[in-house]
Amino acid sequence: MNESGTPATAAAAALKKPVEYHWLWVMCLLGVDYFSTLSYQPAHAYAVAGRLGPLATLVVVLVTLAAALPVYWYVAGRSPRGQGSIALLEQVVHGWRGKSLVLLLLGFAATDFIMVKTVSVADAAVHIIGNPSASWQHNLDALTRATGGLFHDVFGLAVAEFFNKQLVVTLIIGALGFLFWFLLRKGFNRNVIVIAVPLVVLYLLCNALIVGCGIASLLEQPEIVTGWWHKVVAGDWDLTHESRLISLGSVLGHWGLIILLCLMFFPQLSLGLSGFEMSLILMPQVKGQPGDDPHQPRGRIRNTRKALATAAVIMSVYLLGCTFVTNLLIPAEELRHGGQAANRALAYLAHGGARGSDRLPLHDMFGPAFGTFYDVVTVLILSLAGTSVMTALSNLLPRFLFRFGMELGWSQRWGVLLVLFGMVNVAVTLWFQASVDAQRGAYATAVLVLFTSASLTCARHRWRAVAQTPSPPAPLPEGEGRTSLLGTMRNWYGLASLVFLFTTAAIIARAPQGLLIAGGFIAVLFLMSIISRAIRTNELRTIRFDFKDEHSRFLWNSLVLADFPVLVPHRPGRHERDLKEEQIRRDHNLDPGADVVFIEIQLEDPSNFMQDLLIEVFQEDKRFVIRVARCVSVAHAIAAIALEMSKVSKPPALHFGWSEMDLMAASWSYFAFGEGNVPWKVRELIRRTEASTEKQPRVIIG
Repeated sequence: MNESGTPATAAAAALKKPVEYHWLWVMCLLGVDYFSTLSYQPAHAYAVAGRLGPLATLVVVLVTLAAALPVYWYVAGRSPRGQGSIALLEQVVHGWRGKSLVLLLLGFAATDFIMVKTVSVADAAVHIIGNPSASWQHNLDALTRATGGLFHDVFGLAVAEFFNKQLVVTLIIGALGFLFWFLLRKGFNRNVIVIAVPLVVLYLLCNALIVGCGIASLLEQPEIVTGWWHKVVAGDWDLTHESRLISLGSVLGHWGLIILLCLMFFPQLSLGLSGFEMSLILMPQVKGQPGDDPHQPRGRIRNTRKALATAAVIMSVYLLGCTFVTNLLIPAEELRHGGQAANRALAYLAHGGARGSDRLPLHDMFGPAFGTFYDVVTVLILSLAGTSVMTALSNLLPRFLFRFGMELGWSQRWGVLLVLFGMVNVAVTLWFQASVDAQRGAYATAVLVLFTSASLTCARHRWRAVAQTPSPPAPLPEGEGRTSLLGTMRNWYGLASLVFLFTTAAIIARAPQGLLIAGGFIAVLFLMSIISRAIRTNELRTIRFDFKDEHSRFLWNSLVLADFPVLVPHRPGRHERDLKEEQIRRDHNLDPGADVVFIEIQLEDPSNFMQDLLIEVFQEDKRFVIRVARCVSVAHAIAAIALEMSKVSKPPALHFGWSEMDLMAASWSYFAFGEGNVPWKVRELIRRTEASTEKQPRVIIG
């Protein structure tokens, strides 16, 4: 430990305070992930919901503004350090159960970010392949043939056919996109902001131009809108997967069936919600107000909420506008799988796509030049989105795993995490053969699991707040009072939880691949946690010493400078101190004049790995008592105190009673609960930490 008691570990350095920026710039950084879904969401809405796409998208917008935004608005106020809803879960569920749930959600968070990367790169390949330029297509065909020939010569025909044009281009973009790592390897710094902000603004302006011209075209041809509406009213929805439900129309009524279908389409369209968890990871980089409390920075929380609300409103407007324009102006056969507008509906219009029955471009500016420019901007933002979420994941994991005993600072410094994530990205891309459509189910599963967890955690957190809020002295009218408000919020989050819970179950039933990918991450995280804690069990695990008050600090410094020969660990409540001292002096043959210092450890959460000890020192008659709180391991706390007292004075002797536990039970109790065969572990920690035998405190068992 250094002078303040903090270990100079790489993980501690990795958790240093990041550079802060104005909330608008952070919103643009969030928008790299959030807004980039516009590149494929409008076409996906038609593929899923047919002519009901705009109405189904309206459901997505309502869920965004009425459920997702309030949930993460609340989480932002309770997790200002960037851990997101997962950190709030730790406040609700403690101990090993809480840690297990955290590892579970980290697995889904990893799946979410991995799928953002693979889907983004795959859709970038769709935009490149869909560019109608003859020279462009000629070069792509030549590249695909050369790659196929190489694989044919080495692996045979089956492998060569597996590497189609979509897969080859996706892998190449993924490799080139890795160049963004040179900007992001040190986190979201100024260089990333300089690129992300103008790129997001340019992308939104291009889309606004396309949507604006599309709406103007529809105003010029109102028969297109009325024709679409008449088909919706008549039940001509152009559905492919939900036709079996149309028979329910006689029971629910026409509009009742439409509402039911739009609700059922929501799980598949939930990719429009992606980005909220990313926003909270970026929260530490939002500039707050001068004088903000570091534990509850109200300025940062307020500005983060501004970024969340602004991004949600912008995305909602764009989702509705893009889906409406593309659904009405692009022929159905082009929007479906295999069509020219599949997964690139806005790019199709940018290249001069159809306007009504005459197939005129929306505007004279749209055509090969503008379309190619739009493709370049879209490919750049999709590539940056993929790399940025990998950086966010490599920042998120250490915040939790460092406290679980899984040191990741060295991997951050060498970029090992990003390389590992890149390998996983390649594996997932190969598994799905770079198909955007095939990956959506796994992507939606991870997104919805995180939303479900966040909403359930908020409901639970509000329930506890209601339970802990004292009742008012007199009855208040309905709707008034803090308790009533908290109860309303709790019920609202509970309703949001039900919505996300049912949609999560629906998407898992439709596409279980996301569950399988998350299960792999979860298994790896659990295995790493167990192995790393077992390997690092002989580390001192103590970050620093804090003191309850200045009097305790003064007495502590006095004890450190004095030569107190006897330290006696004493379990509070087991024996009275007088009886304990009498027993120790008798069993250990201590000199009657020898001074005794008691150490009393209050064990808190042994599932944590690192501990920052809170020390209270007081004098009782002729003996001193050191009371230690915030402890996760009794042996490590005793060893750290004994070593600290040995630095400038004679090493004390630690006098223990004999443990009656057998070896196996003691080992398990130590690993899981921070107790067990304490004397043996204290001796081992002292021997490994202090090389000089003259400075090692003695351990005496009697």
